[in-house]
Amino acid sequence: MDQPPIVVGISGASGAALARRCVEQLAARGRGALVVCTAAGALVWQHELGEPFKRWVAKAPCRSFSINDIAAPIASGTFPTGGMVVVPCSMDTLAAIAHGLSSNLLERAADVTIKESRPLVVVPRETPLSVIHLKNLLTLAKLGVKVVPPMPHFYARPERVDEVIEHVVGRILVALGVDAALPVEMQYREGVPLP
Repeated sequence: MDQPPIVVGISGASGAALARRCVEQLAARGRGALVVCTAAGALVWQHELGEPFKRWVAKAPCRSFSINDIAAPIASGTFPTGGMVVVPCSMDTLAAIAHGLSSNLLERAADVTIKESRPLVVVPRETPLSVIHLKNLLTLAKLGVKVVPPMPHFYARPERVDEVIEHVVGRILVALGVDAALPVEMQYREGVPLP
């Protein structure tokens, strides 16, 4: 039986490469990706990756929806998904999700994911975090939302940004339940023992 697709929400925080790799890794595992990107997310995408989001998504292994398409299937709890990840997750989007707002399709899809008790992962990108940010993260964590900040795994002595991206995306997939555990090669570099 085919596994239900994963919703990938992309908001206007830094970290477009994480979203791109997440979609690629879902496709590599035979999982569909249903992508929705905010206007700010598309701007950051262009700035960080040097390619318009619309051009990438037209050829990417996913199905995409307009941020204003409230009639999209992912806006309804009757549409089966395997969960959702918001990567990267801006503090604006985080606040909206934490307070049950649904002013666009990304927020509505997250609200549906919570109300249907499906896995929801947020990948917050902000530093330093204010008390408001921390309260919103706590609100979501109390609801069972997994918070996966894109923190480098320094114990593995990563030598390239791509290694950090792979590790973070691996953690996202584990949090979503797509993978049971991180592959050993993502946990540490050969000859460098884990702490």
